[in-house]
Amino acid sequence: MGPRPAAGGGAGRAGAWDLADRRGLTVVRGWGEGAVVAGVARGLSYGGEHGALWLGAGLLGAALDPARRRGWLRAVAVVGGAHLVSMGVKRVVRRPRPAPETYAPLVRTAGRHSFPSSHASSAAAAAVAFAALHPPARHAVVPAAAAMCLSRLVVGVHYPSDVAAGALLGAVTAAAARTWIRTAPTGGRRG
Repeated sequence: MGPRPAAGGGAGRAGAWDLADRRGLTVVRGWGEGAVVAGVARGLSYGGEHGALWLGAGLLGAALDPARRRGWLRAVAVVGGAHLVSMGVKRVVRRPRPAPETYAPLVRTAGRHSFPSSHASSAAAAAVAFAALHPPARHAVVPAAAAMCLSRLVVGVHYPSDVAAGALLGAVTAAAARTWIRTAPTGGRRG
């Protein structure tokens, strides 16, 4: 059986939510017991640190797609912005990461707070922003973003609610900027 809530761990809905969050993490963290799944989750977690994978993908898009270069650069700015906002929320909420003695993390983390997941924020922002700019990109970026989000549970450093909140924050941020991304001047030089 998975970990039990701490003594006095809340009653009613809050206690039930906390219990569901812990049980969800226990189940998904267990997937990381296999070497292949653990290796992939670690790789995604390291690649997603500070949004690096998504920022790099957007910059690659800008380099390879000169006609939409400004749009790609705007999408990169949105991904970076979503990541920064999530970091700011983390500093306000200050929810501790899952207990390492209970969930045995597979990676080291840059900070000790977990809500919301900044990896999930930047991943979801990239999925929405890149797909808005280049719709066929959704076939690669949406599954990659989902894998990134799931990896944070597999490596044991976030609760499901951290990941859900981070993904929502990133998706909403990018959705709000969709028009700005799509209406970037295209091709050529500035005149």
